Amino acid sequence: MKIPQPIPAERRFTINDFNKQFVDDNACLDWLMEQRYPGSLAICSYCKVERKHHRIATKKAYACDYCGTYISPMAGTIFEKSSTSLRLWFYAMYLMSATRCGISAKQIQRECGVTYKTAWRMFKQIRTLMSEDLVLSGPVEMDETFHGAPKKNQHANKRTEGKYKDKQPIFGIVERKGRVITRVVADVKEKTLMPIVAERVLPKSTVYTDSYSSYDNVRWMGNNYKHERINHTAGIYVMGHIHTQTIEGFWSLLKRGIEGVYHSVSTKYLQSYCDEYSFRYNRRMDNQPMFKSLLDQVVAKAE
Repeated sequence: MKIPQPIPAERRFTINDFNKQFVDDNACLDWLMEQRYPGSLAICSYCKVERKHHRIATKKAYACDYCGTYISPMAGTIFEKSSTSLRLWFYAMYLMSATRCGISAKQIQRECGVTYKTAWRMFKQIRTLMSEDLVLSGPVEMDETFHGAPKKNQHANKRTEGKYKDKQPIFGIVERKGRVITRVVADVKEKTLMPIVAERVLPKSTVYTDSYSSYDNVRWMGNNYKHERINHTAGIYVMGHIHTQTIEGFWSLLKRGIEGVYHSVSTKYLQSYCDEYSFRYNRRMDNQPMFKSLLDQVVAKAE
């Protein structure tokens, strides 16, 4: 039996660590200010030059040391115009990053003591931080999967011919060294998938796929891809270094997570759920806690 290895100290961030660092709203606001404007130095909108800013005790803002004009570190972030406690926002982010399989809005409601409407809004806003525009390099694996109820579980008037006709297709590309991107697509035809490949995979990469016909022309796309295929229809799943096991492992993680935690996800929000699982997958080996990676996104995506 393999003994699980302890989490390295640099990747560990417990609830005790959270409570020590973010004791109240003021601590959260000070952290946000320091990350967005190190040393509390920011361009004053009135003076038009960089000035030192000081905290206003009665407001979630800082004032210019020279003219008193306010600046808010929450402006342009997911926290802007929210009346919810900033510490509750941070705690919800901690909860969403502390689990491998995700957490539901109902659980956030119970943990944070807010209404379901507020929990859902926080849940939705936090997931916007998890969308990424990545460009992958080879070797990469590509595959498609389908989201939706099995035919036997669908209502009779929704059952149609074709195994996947009523299911939502998802296209995925993963680097064997670690990162993944997923896209909810209209279909899995060549004209739909190949532009995504050309945009998201660097030229001269080695691409591994199954024998699905939409991948027939990968090597002729103009990006000098090397294309290797595994014939699943013949019952062959691994042939030396040729396989799509990495992307299939991610599909398993995604599907089991959605089925176990969320149970049902509408097509309208499916991409954001895919982004959430991709974000955690891409940072599973980072040298910092997942929560810190998510906090970094608040600053990176601030307008």
